[in-house]
Amino acid sequence: MTYSMKADERRTGEEPRFERPYGDGGEAPSNHSIGREPEPRSRRASHLFLQPFILAISIMLLSCGCLGLAVVSLSQGAGARINVLVLGLDRRPEQGDVVRSDVMMVVTADPGRPQLGLLSIPRDLYVDIPGYGKSRINTAHLFGERDAPGGGPDLAMATVAESFRVPVRHYVRVDFDAFRAVVDAVGGIDVVVEERIVDNAYPTEDYGTKRIEIPAGPQHMDGERALQYVRSRHGASDFERAERQQKVMQALVRRLSSPAAWPRLPAVVAALGQHVETNLGPAEMVQLSVTALRVGPDGVEHHVIDREMTRPWTTPTGGAVLLPRWDAIDPLVERMFAP
Repeated sequence: MTYSMKADERRTGEEPRFERPYGDGGEAPSNHSIGREPEPRSRRASHLFLQPFILAISIMLLSCGCLGLAVVSLSQGAGARINVLVLGLDRRPEQGDVVRSDVMMVVTADPGRPQLGLLSIPRDLYVDIPGYGKSRINTAHLFGERDAPGGGPDLAMATVAESFRVPVRHYVRVDFDAFRAVVDAVGGIDVVVEERIVDNAYPTEDYGTKRIEIPAGPQHMDGERALQYVRSRHGASDFERAERQQKVMQALVRRLSSPAAWPRLPAVVAALGQHVETNLGPAEMVQLSVTALRVGPDGVEHHVIDREMTRPWTTPTGGAVLLPRWDAIDPLVERMFAP
């Protein structure tokens, strides 16, 4: 399935750029296509068998000091920027894939510079969903899966590509089990908690709630604790949650870059193979790994589309959403994703 719409519709027309009415209705897609045709489901499944081993090879190359030729080759031969949409799904075991994405983050890597960046997108951002009209950006995955099983990542990538005018052809899809498994596989992560977190209504997987408390200061977190840290909404906005999610991503990169974690590589490979879905091929996996290793955990550029780049709005049906302020978002995107 190909999702398409008018590429410049969001920034053109007679209405003011950020004051035009946002209805709930849809608009028929045009003939303009985003990116390439989605890969058949069977082809993606074949990729999944290879990716954990490609990551393993990349880390082993680093450990034996053999990255030199690989770095030169990738910098000269590939050169192209890779953008990967990370989708975190808030789903229970019996729900399947027809769910909204709780986390949306674009990872961008330019091996030639090298440069690695993270851009977090709030789930309530109100944008055009190609073929469906305006809605919260986190509904793209749900619509895609509902109408074409396996199409959730495709529609989510097309939506991000249309909205931000950057090519997004790769994705990584994870759920709570994947998150916990990967963090536990690396032996936990170290995070500095800026402020004490107390949540008396933290959601449990049986649709109940419980109380959690995370003290301020340096914390070593296992998978369950790290999930609570990034998922808790009590007393915090989605912007703050996005910042916590990025801190955890950086902590994972830092942990994987440490030689102390390399003996845990087989467990990491097993967790990736069992819980993570992606359409990244072997070449892209190596390119991303090498770029991350060259940049290092402290060289990762990270940004959140925050309250300064959005404004709250209520839809005609009473939904609380965030309207994008493209005058604030565009300069950041152009700088982060420049060719």
